[in-house]
Amino acid sequence: MQLFVNDLTVIDFSYLCPERGMVGESWIVDIILDGSLNEQSMVLDFGRVKKQIKRIIDGAVDHKLAVPAEHAYTHVTHHDDGNSYWVDFMRPEQRSIHLFCPADAFAFIDAQRVTMASVTDYLRAVIKRELPDNVQGLELQLRAEEIPGAFYHYTHGLKKHDGNCQRIAHGHRSRIYIALNGTRSESLEQQWASTWQDIYLGSEEDVVPVAQLQRSQNAQHVTAQSHVGYSYIADQGLFELLVPVAENYIIPTDSTVECIATYLAQTIKRSHPNESIQVTGFEGVGKGAIGYA
Repeated sequence: MQLFVNDLTVIDFSYLCPERGMVGESWIVDIILDGSLNEQSMVLDFGRVKKQIKRIIDGAVDHKLAVPAEHAYTHVTHHDDGNSYWVDFMRPEQRSIHLFCPADAFAFIDAQRVTMASVTDYLRAVIKRELPDNVQGLELQLRAEEIPGAFYHYTHGLKKHDGNCQRIAHGHRSRIYIALNGTRSESLEQQWASTWQDIYLGSEEDVVPVAQLQRSQNAQHVTAQSHVGYSYIADQGLFELLVPVAENYIIPTDSTVECIATYLAQTIKRSHPNESIQVTGFEGVGKGAIGYA
């Protein structure tokens, strides 16, 4: 007997890619359980699937940075506090990425690359440990939202958030709508999607000099000419990041979706002063904010 739940959850996270750098992603999760009926004549109660298995998936990957643990670029160093890691992703040509974060900010994927297949294997192993004995089979399907228009991948951190959004390197794959005087402008949507493709959206107040960061030995070569440094303390601990200049975009506010939509509307207004601007920004799948100028 099989039990399925489509759209069980959406995992919003970022991952390290040798070519693209730090990539924000949003994947929808579908699940199929294969097993015998229990004493309730069910494979597993839908309520339990939606709560327990969603909790497991969210705890394993959601709002984390997925690190390809077996890639040659990946170097992980444990801090003496026992709760923090340095992760250095040693891409060549001054494109390396460096983090110092609490351990819970990372998901270490036992693969050379973070892909839907490798994350599926990772999640399947985590979930199976907590399933009841009557459930013998587990099938996961990860899929991206179908977006007919412009979209971009971004990574950010929200230090003021009281949940996992405070982690400095988690992200989203997000569509974008831009309207001038009530009429959508696909050219502007594509322009901004291209500008922010695979970008780190950082807040101006979190930028710090490179020399002030707790860099590992692998990050000693980094300079202000090649990288932008970020650091902040949130409820979960100290978060620090060094990201290549070419893969970074600083905004003057927090990087909540509300602030992103407002920033875009105000920025576009400067080049279209006689038109009313409406920007619908998305944070992953099915949620977002609208900014006006």
